[in-house]
Amino acid sequence: MDEKNEINEAVTEEVKTADKKKKSAKQAEIEALKAEIEALKTEAKEKDDKYLRLAAEYDNFRRRSREEKDATYNSAMADTVAELLPIIDNLERAASFDDGEKVREGLKMIASTVSASLGNLGVEAFGEAGDKFDPNLHNAVLHDEDDTDREGEITDVFQKGYKKGSKIIRFAMVKTVN
Repeated sequence: MDEKNEINEAVTEEVKTADKKKKSAKQAEIEALKAEIEALKTEAKEKDDKYLRLAAEYDNFRRRSREEKDATYNSAMADTVAELLPIIDNLERAASFDDGEKVREGLKMIASTVSASLGNLGVEAFGEAGDKFDPNLHNAVLHDEDDTDREGEITDVFQKGYKKGSKIIRFAMVKTVN
């Protein structure tokens, strides 16, 4: 019986050792999983922080862009008004004259001031008698019948056209030869 007891004790001892090894392996696995969870939590926190910073930077960019757009618009508006002020001043001066000749001179000066102001703003006038009709620039409101080789030529301008660069502000209203 001693031998049986010894075998039982040896088996029991081996089972206990195996259980300890299993527990130790499970404990190690649990510790490794806990460490991995902590690493993932740290990574998630870093990515969340990075996302929040990026969102804040984007909001700041949008705000700055809107402010720059508003500032650009306000500056352009102020520049335009500054170009118009001398015209207004000249109109007020011309209105104060009683003499028709002085009023005519004043109106001529105003017209030249307007042309200069538009030029300073980069606006060009177009549509002169003798020019070739271009439907992209001109609006033909009347046609002359003519047997000469002047077909498509502008004979009269009712309203000048204006453009800034390639943008048409107003089409020229013209009379053409058919």
